[in-house]
Amino acid sequence: MKKIYKYIGLVVIMIFSFYYTDKLALMVQDKNPIMKKINEQKKKMDVASVNAIINNEKIIPGKNGLSINNRKSFSLMKSFGAFSYYYLIFEQEKPKLSIENNKDKIIIAGNSSNKQISFILEYDENLISYFESNKIKGDILVNKDNISNINYLEPINNDFINYSETELLLKKNKVNKNICFTNNKENLLLCKNYNKYLVNTDLVLSNDNVYNIKNNIKNGSIILVKNNTSINTLNIVLNQAKFKGLKIVYLSELISEENKD
Repeated sequence: MKKIYKYIGLVVIMIFSFYYTDKLALMVQDKNPIMKKINEQKKKMDVASVNAIINNEKIIPGKNGLSINNRKSFSLMKSFGAFSYYYLIFEQEKPKLSIENNKDKIIIAGNSSNKQISFILEYDENLISYFESNKIKGDILVNKDNISNINYLEPINNDFINYSETELLLKKNKVNKNICFTNNKENLLLCKNYNKYLVNTDLVLSNDNVYNIKNNIKNGSIILVKNNTSINTLNIVLNQAKFKGLKIVYLSELISEENKD
């Protein structure tokens, strides 16, 4: 028994010794001129995260914060003995309210601080061809029969009847973004069950309402383009987006909370 107590005592002493040594090393590190400079910049340059906006069952993504990792930055700079902005290491910090922990909510737009919009196309060969030939990023609602015809657009599973088959094809082709366009109750319940990102929008472009859409697009807008929409109609909205300086991105990028500033 005495041997056991002696052994435990030695372990405690060792742990305390390691702890004290680490604390001492950190204290010495914090007094280093390079670390002092890093900590000064950390106070100036760290950016707080922005929570997602939730309104009942709807959500708009938040934005990650950016924080300088002072220890990693110091390790990188101490090897050549000088501070450099170039070697500051930033890390993303997720907001407390995020789309990641609110997947039961329906995403209706991207973060308004980003000058970006996204187009989702109902399946239409003319529209698909126009987007691909003009290298315009967009998403396409697919089913198990038409997914193989998609080359440039980002596919979204909207095939309620053959959902599992389409999902397998998306995974097989390594294009599964885990996004569902929830345009009916059955699809919504199915996608919730599979823990997908749920997306819907009030901005539905057709030949009949082009000017309503044109006047309402803004940062973060998600625009569903109905099949049989003419290229002339589409171009009215595309030109308005260009006029407003809005970048067209894939939906997966639009709803991402990653901070790229």
